[in-house]
Amino acid sequence: MHKPKKVALAYSGGLDTSIIIPWLKEHYGCEVVAVCGDIGQGGEELSGLESKARKTGASECYVADMREEFVSEYLWKMVRAGGEYEHKYLLGTSIARPLLAKKQVEVALATGCDALAHGCTGKGNDQVRFELTYKALAPHLPVIAPWREWDIISREDAIAYAAKHKVPIAQTTKKIYSRDRNIWHISHEGGALEDPANAAPDDVWMLTKSPKKAPDKPTDVTIGFEAGTPFSVNGKKLSAVALLEQLNKIAGDNGVGRIDLVENRFVGMKSRGAYETPGGTLIMAAFRELEALTLPKDLAHYKQKLALDYAEMVYNGLWFTPLRESLDAFFDVACQNTTGEVTLRLYKGSVQPVSRKSPYSLYSLDIASFTMGAEYDQKDARGFINLIGLPIQVRAAVMKANKKSKKKSV
Repeated sequence: MHKPKKVALAYSGGLDTSIIIPWLKEHYGCEVVAVCGDIGQGGEELSGLESKARKTGASECYVADMREEFVSEYLWKMVRAGGEYEHKYLLGTSIARPLLAKKQVEVALATGCDALAHGCTGKGNDQVRFELTYKALAPHLPVIAPWREWDIISREDAIAYAAKHKVPIAQTTKKIYSRDRNIWHISHEGGALEDPANAAPDDVWMLTKSPKKAPDKPTDVTIGFEAGTPFSVNGKKLSAVALLEQLNKIAGDNGVGRIDLVENRFVGMKSRGAYETPGGTLIMAAFRELEALTLPKDLAHYKQKLALDYAEMVYNGLWFTPLRESLDAFFDVACQNTTGEVTLRLYKGSVQPVSRKSPYSLYSLDIASFTMGAEYDQKDARGFINLIGLPIQVRAAVMKANKKSKKKSV
């Protein structure tokens, strides 16, 4: 068995990665370098993280602010692609993993680490996402995945291990949800959510108000896009991070962005989770409305097909691949005229479009109007229908003739 001297651990300060530091030292006798990326998970999760890592045995701890990179270079690419997994999931956890793994590899190489480690379970998708990134960026470094090695088989076991080794954690056996948060979303799994027959308890939700407690009056919000990239809210140009934070607040206050999903994991099983993506829900809704206005029919339909493939690639951790890069090039061209503003109306958890504007709009009032006009001669439709319908007409005639022939032969 490979005995590394120095291991770079993808560290979040949560239950799993917190107990991995003492476990690595106990079983491998190695130094541990904790690597954490700030991708907007909030001050509570990041507060005291370096101190906690060192107190539990890490020799070094790196916390990198990657919020702008995450939004601009990852989330906005996914928005332009229209990435959505299985009709609901806006890929909040999936899209973050390649970036976190990339930073982990960078720190590992810079600090002389000879192995990588992560806290993903052997049943989840994240192990695939992290390790495919490792293979793409540092294929020579071996990987330690404690959940595939140790005798801890449940979160209760993990909590007991933490107590034994005096590792401070927030989880308890009574409140045992597994959560993953960033600036795009938060996921909730485990506990009562494991049984899809159970309704999501009220205490699960964190970023969004209950629709019942949302304002009694609708809220309108206008999102501006340039070449498929969000850049303004209510006419004010904002940085990527500030824009998403503002939309998270607006949507969350109006109870927008909750989904309850049974999904097909990459590793072959189904799982159930409750996800909140408040600002992202607004951005994707507005983006679709703007595309409806600006994309030609053939491009729009073809883009929808590729969007499914793109979402699956992101979900499966295939970010650092030539195919994903090539698809991004396609979507960049496809979105070059997706510029304009969309106004959405939010009301107690619902989102409805109320206005769409674009200098590249392909919608012509002269043509679409029911009023007869010079731009479109409705008499032309006869010839068009005759040409399109010719194969149908010929086949019908052949079938009719054959039917008569069969009757005569009888």
